[in-house]
Amino acid sequence: MSGRLAVVLFNLGGPDSPAAIRPFLFNLFSDPAIIGLPQPLRWMVARLISGRRAKPAGEIYALMGGRSPIVPETEEQAAALTAAIKALDPGQEVRVFIAMRYWHPRASETAKAVTDFAPDRVVLLPLYPQYSTTTTASSLKEWGQAALKAGLTAPTVAIESYPDEPGLIQAQALLIARALDQAGPGPIRVLFSAHGLPRKVVDAGDPYQAQVEQTAKAVVAALDRPGLDWVVSYQSRVGPLEWIKPYTEAEIRRAGAEGISLVVVPIAFVSEHSETLVELDIEYRHLAKDAGVPDYHRVPAVGTEPAFIAGLARLVATSLGQG
Repeated sequence: MSGRLAVVLFNLGGPDSPAAIRPFLFNLFSDPAIIGLPQPLRWMVARLISGRRAKPAGEIYALMGGRSPIVPETEEQAAALTAAIKALDPGQEVRVFIAMRYWHPRASETAKAVTDFAPDRVVLLPLYPQYSTTTTASSLKEWGQAALKAGLTAPTVAIESYPDEPGLIQAQALLIARALDQAGPGPIRVLFSAHGLPRKVVDAGDPYQAQVEQTAKAVVAALDRPGLDWVVSYQSRVGPLEWIKPYTEAEIRRAGAEGISLVVVPIAFVSEHSETLVELDIEYRHLAKDAGVPDYHRVPAVGTEPAFIAGLARLVATSLGQG
């Protein structure tokens, strides 16, 4: 297919300097998909929370050099996806853009860049394999407003979720298999850890938890290791509300009590950021040691694994009626 194709990759984003931490948190908590209070109450609460959490968040980001790696990692994924799409269809001009929900480049910046590119078609591709109102829906809503303001009129299609896309599953299974093969002797459990959500969000109809479990089941099937011990858990909960269970911390303690080693998989994260590099690699590793877990292995996010990028390229082609 000839013409110009723009693909927009969405992710949450992260602060690119210590000074950006507090405004990043304010943007996060002022999103009505995160805190559903009316204005101006939501802004007041967001300002309060971001002020209180800026210091501990700063300590977390200090462990990563003072900034989140999510933008450069997403840029690498964009470059890899550009090459993969061109390989499928050399006849079209392709540019892959990135848009972050809570820090730069924001949707408004990216929508202007896409409009200047003057594409014939636009594909919106959130880097959240599992759909949630708090991630996918929020990002696509902001994009719609930004695209309208930028005057973007090209036909647009959105890929809303892909929890069992074969390339994603193949990449996950490959990385887990490597970790299992490198693990020491003794019983081992694969712990699929995903970012949690308040229980009330899922009870209201959000499909995220079901799709996370769908991904995990597909990966286990692809691993094809009879008798594999595995469980899905949820991390990163904050505040007093009940979140979806089981909690990752509880599963780590259970493994320690049972004397079982862990291979921990960030099943809902496709790039590295604070939840993987700090929470999984540092905080939960310490918890595992204290809890008596014999061995703790963390599987990397799929990132630019060739199978995953090829899967994204197929999703784009299929969305355009080419696959």
